[in-house]
Amino acid sequence: MRSPKSKRAADTTSARNTSPRNTSPRDALPASPNGSADGEAGAPPKNDRAPGAWDYSANEDFKAPESWRLFRIMGEFVDATEQLERVRPAVSVYGSARTKKSHPNYKLARKLAKQLGETGFNVITGGGPGIMEAANRGAQESPARSIGLNIDLPNEQGGNPYQDIALQFRYFFVRKVMFVKYSCGFCVFPGGFGTFDELFEALTLVQTGKIASFPIVLMGKDYWRPLLRLLKSKLAKEGMISPGDLDLLHLTDDVDDAVRHIADAWERKSFRRNDSLETR
Repeated sequence: MRSPKSKRAADTTSARNTSPRNTSPRDALPASPNGSADGEAGAPPKNDRAPGAWDYSANEDFKAPESWRLFRIMGEFVDATEQLERVRPAVSVYGSARTKKSHPNYKLARKLAKQLGETGFNVITGGGPGIMEAANRGAQESPARSIGLNIDLPNEQGGNPYQDIALQFRYFFVRKVMFVKYSCGFCVFPGGFGTFDELFEALTLVQTGKIASFPIVLMGKDYWRPLLRLLKSKLAKEGMISPGDLDLLHLTDDVDDAVRHIADAWERKSFRRNDSLETR
């Protein structure tokens, strides 16, 4: 016969082992007639095959990190908005972080940004090396502000040294909002997945009317012509886009033409350019 003391200890251990904190996600899954958690004979439980199938409702601790992450996201929006609210008008320059300083595109981006600054536009880039560095560098050689929207990446270099305003982002989607929100034009140099993502983000927002019809300039005819042929021969031909959607893109190799295209669009929309841009 158990003593009262040992009985109390056993009851305490039993209660501890069945508390919500010690209940595994597997315990929350309904049992099937054949004993398997997902109802398939001989099949492993769903939470062993796909972690996304876990039911976390039994453990409230899993919900806390997601809830608190919202405040970090909100903080990035607030900080970026406070620092960028006075940078308009600005042009976002996109392109590869892998472009070397000796490459003609580096020199072209530097020249373009300098001329944009002299025309009255601030310059926004992703703050990294390559085309981004070239554009920030060219902007600093003009009266305009040079702005970098840097992103934390595990395998990329740090920000370039040519930024008057350098913001650091953890979340790509917050950074992308800031690119679009404070730009009145986009210049896109040859690049990889990130550059294509930024290009089609801007193109989609203009096409769908979510932002004004800001100019989108593709710099580098040889690089972008195959893409334009694909858009025309497949997407437009098969009705995936309207033929007029291709007119949203302006293809050029010439800096003067690119700057004139952006400046003309700015004037046609009766926007007021700030002729007294603050110097660095």
